[in-house]
Amino acid sequence: MTDTGERQARVALITGGASGIGLATAEELHAAGWKVVIADIGEEALDEVRQGLGSRPGVRVTRLDVTDEPAVEREVAAVEEELGPIAGVVNSAGIAADKHVFDTPVDLFRRILDINVVGTFIVARAAARQMQKRQRGAIVNLASIAGVRGSKGRSAYGSSKGAVIVLTQVMANDLARHGIRVNAVAPGPVETPMIKALHTAEDRRTWMRFTPMRRYGLPEEIARTICFLLDDTQSSYITGEVIAVDGGFRGAGTMVE
Repeated sequence: MTDTGERQARVALITGGASGIGLATAEELHAAGWKVVIADIGEEALDEVRQGLGSRPGVRVTRLDVTDEPAVEREVAAVEEELGPIAGVVNSAGIAADKHVFDTPVDLFRRILDINVVGTFIVARAAARQMQKRQRGAIVNLASIAGVRGSKGRSAYGSSKGAVIVLTQVMANDLARHGIRVNAVAPGPVETPMIKALHTAEDRRTWMRFTPMRRYGLPEEIARTICFLLDDTQSSYITGEVIAVDGGFRGAGTMVE
């Protein structure tokens, strides 16, 4: 098979794929010739995707709870049977909360960790077990700038994303010998449905103040970085990295108003 044929045959599994960064990534990958699996838990969002991108050839749309280990393993097996070997995984499923430490219920903290961290682990491990048979594959986990710096109200969400960063580095270490690369992308504020629901007008003013580029990112800007990390013709020697796509937030010191 030619290199072009191999590229056209690549399959990517994207969790949280029915909206925001996940959907933008699915669109970018499909446009680049990938077959894509859009997995999400929200039926309404999935129905919308089925009417659009999901109606095209080479696209599988499925409901998936990333915390359900047997369901994830069944889905990975079904994808390999229906579309072919999984070459890339994007762990974009996640939830967030903006609550002061005193107002964060333990149940909410545990739920955020379960979806954002344990769910990422379950999906990545299930796919990696298949990838190791071929000694090839790439996984990109969605972290966040909130996992790098301590932002107000992010005790649960920030902790979960910090854990995703370390999980990414450990998996990159463990899986390198199997030909599997694992990286993370840490977005700053991005115009996604989750952020639009979470950020108040005051939040937006605060983020603008501390982001040198003075704007929120777009989902497709994050998606393009993810696609770069999945593509072993462009990023074959990159693993264990965390790339901030944040308009300069992480690296900013004093700024001109």
